[in-house]
Amino acid sequence: MRGVLQRLRDLLRLFFTGHGQGVWRAVSERLYSNGGSLGLRRDLAVPLPVPTAKRPIQVRPLAPEDDLSFLDIDRPGLSADQVFARLGQRRILQSGLATCYVAIGPGGTPCYMQWLIPSGENDRVRTCFLNLYPHLGPDEVLLEGAYTPEAHRGQGIMASAMAQIAQRAAHSGARWAITFVDQGNTPSLKGCERAGFVPYLRRVEMYRLFHRVVAFMPLLTSALPGVGA
Repeated sequence: MRGVLQRLRDLLRLFFTGHGQGVWRAVSERLYSNGGSLGLRRDLAVPLPVPTAKRPIQVRPLAPEDDLSFLDIDRPGLSADQVFARLGQRRILQSGLATCYVAIGPGGTPCYMQWLIPSGENDRVRTCFLNLYPHLGPDEVLLEGAYTPEAHRGQGIMASAMAQIAQRAAHSGARWAITFVDQGNTPSLKGCERAGFVPYLRRVEMYRLFHRVVAFMPLLTSALPGVGA
């Protein structure tokens, strides 16, 4: 119930920031829509060189003093999609999920953020995301909430940071790191591929009158559709 209320609150904030069309689109999708994502995983027992970003980054846990002004929803000129994405990041921050990692660029400010979630957080994942993710096994971690501020995109930061965050899980004894990406999000799929992730599941999402049905189907191939090496 808490997750539903948070989403309703975000829709109201989207409306009051002047994005009524975005609210209508979100409501329409929840009345009737079909969607899909790819579940990807990385075998943490297999060594992988960390991809190099176009600028040096340092990956570490989020600190209270870090500047997260890139999640400001009141900045002029933002599209409905940008506001909705920022609200989603803020919702995860408020959920208490552990642990949010950030990549720090040369200017000392975060240029990427993503959560590394262990299996001990299964109940909190369910509260925050409802039925969107499978139950994590004891040797699995979930990487979610990946976000690159607009000013830092196209620089290879996601692949480099994600690979380093996954390595943190390996150091804690996990065998598998998993993540999910919308099947039409080619840039993110490419970033995941460079970070060592390959598809293993397809997630089907169906909304019917605000009721979401989610199904997970194993893939017979690890190829990324439409994504080159």
